[in-house]
Amino acid sequence: MEDNKKIRKELLEAVNNLSDEQLNSHPEEGRWSIIQVLNHLYLMERIITKGIADKLKSGESIPAEDKPIEYTLNREVKVTAPPFVIPSEAFQTLDEVKNKLSESRQAFIQVVDSANEKDLEQKSFPHPLFKELSLKQWIPFVGLHEKRHLLQIEELKSKL
Repeated sequence: MEDNKKIRKELLEAVNNLSDEQLNSHPEEGRWSIIQVLNHLYLMERIITKGIADKLKSGESIPAEDKPIEYTLNREVKVTAPPFVIPSEAFQTLDEVKNKLSESRQAFIQVVDSANEKDLEQKSFPHPLFKELSLKQWIPFVGLHEKRHLLQIEELKSKL
């Protein structure tokens, strides 16, 4: 969780000095704006938190082999976001999205802190690319996913 905390701090520092207009602009045709990337991260964290919470409540145990989740950082591999984590086109302020990200992180921490280590290791749910991923691996995946998108944000910032 410490890595996740550090990555989130870097992410927010990367966007703090941008105006809401810059955050909502599309420097590249057909790509998300920076605010959409941030909103995508909020949607992802919510869905992962729900997935972990649901699996912790269920009696079902499906252990999963460790996957090479560090490949998440390879931006040469393009991934199409599932429809339920595609952000809206609506104009949003940085404060609005920061509040959402704070809310999703608090919920994520609460679910993870309530789990026992055995459940995190013995339970899983599917990831679109890695297939079955243990709940334990979903935790660092959140940070790696944010780091992947931090790289995207830096690319977008350079084109503003």
